[in-house]
Amino acid sequence: MNVIYWFRQDLRLHDQALLSQLCESADTLLPVYCLNPDLFRRLTLGFAKTGPWRTRFLLESLKALQTQLRQLGSDLYVYLGHPQQIIPALARQIQADAVYGLGAFLPEEKAEADALQRTLAEGGLPFLLHPSEGLLPLENLPFDLKDLPKNFTAFRKLIEPDLQVPPPLPPPQHLPQLPELSPDCPALPSMQDLFQDPPQDDPRAVLRFGGGERAALARLDDYIWQRGLIRTYKETRNGLLGEAYSSKFSPWLANGALSARQIYRQVRKYENQCGANDSTYWMIFELLWREYFRLVALQAGKQIFLSGGLRGKVPPAKVDQTLFAAWCRGQTGQSFIDANLRELALSGWMSNRGRQNVASYLIHDLNLPWTWGAAWFEHCLIDYDPCSNWGNWMYLAGVGNDPRPMRRFNPEGQAQRYDPEGQFQAHWLNPNTRSAGFHAHNLDPDNTHSC
Repeated sequence: MNVIYWFRQDLRLHDQALLSQLCESADTLLPVYCLNPDLFRRLTLGFAKTGPWRTRFLLESLKALQTQLRQLGSDLYVYLGHPQQIIPALARQIQADAVYGLGAFLPEEKAEADALQRTLAEGGLPFLLHPSEGLLPLENLPFDLKDLPKNFTAFRKLIEPDLQVPPPLPPPQHLPQLPELSPDCPALPSMQDLFQDPPQDDPRAVLRFGGGERAALARLDDYIWQRGLIRTYKETRNGLLGEAYSSKFSPWLANGALSARQIYRQVRKYENQCGANDSTYWMIFELLWREYFRLVALQAGKQIFLSGGLRGKVPPAKVDQTLFAAWCRGQTGQSFIDANLRELALSGWMSNRGRQNVASYLIHDLNLPWTWGAAWFEHCLIDYDPCSNWGNWMYLAGVGNDPRPMRRFNPEGQAQRYDPEGQFQAHWLNPNTRSAGFHAHNLDPDNTHSC
């Protein structure tokens, strides 16, 4: 059997159920990844959908996966183009019997898979999608998806008493041989191919995130086992400076270089060997938050991207492109907000505390559309995850899963509590701080996902 495996948001070899099955059943296997140009298109808000920080991280992740596959006698064929155009042509060339990949439930990813399925069906070629799973398989939930609790606390109380997380699968030790394919494996696209300049690393950044599964597992091992930082996670997680205040697993989780189940397994192993405490519990608590937002997106679909969110009621907001551009650049005049936004623009990272504050400021102080802020995060964040990003923004805008009608943060009070000496603000607001440049134009609060 000759098959194509379509990598998507699963850029790893561990905890890969479908790939492991194909290693036992396929005669030849062609691993393929398609860099969809739609991911790099310019939005009506004036910036690209995927910015340079995440683009570089993605290309590094693809290179790392390609290296791993080559060490197993295989390869990763990376193409710039739409999957429905590239994969059927490859299938014809190698006379594939089927195409496999992960399923999708968000609108853009699902449309991409549907377009590929239609094209493959025209040639009579099976397209088999494996359900996309996070921490918990749907069949392990104590309720039907349609009955997903309306808030996280209710969800957690149902899940925690009998939490059943499947163990992560080990990586395959061998892969089927590659089919005969001409020409040979193409060179990886560059950032210039994607119409982007490589980002300039800022020495003030918390970490130089390196893409790929091995970098992810190294961070996991270092954080939990080598330095035991998980022991104090709950006490340090609201920090702002340095790489040790939080796990920073999220960039690798976002593109699938790291499995949530792998983190869960290591935390439980640490608890068994070194003892559980509030911090180890809190790491699992955060994994459950991430899982909850995934299930919300699975249930709600495109609603999470609309101004009305889950409640269907659009919050009042003003269309002010000048004000929005100042917020994006970290030039609002509120120093705690500006410091966080400059960190985001100049490093692709922002702390959880910072994200909550700058989102609240855009929504409740500047009265701008929350979808604009969510789109800017999508552009900037190296760890952008659609479910968590849009779920959190809905939450703060009062159109998501927050039982409270409004969740506003006081930036002055937050700065006094979390940056009492002003070290973080001084770190990012010195006179030499570079500013992220873009031109915001044709702003439309309900059209952030259009060209």
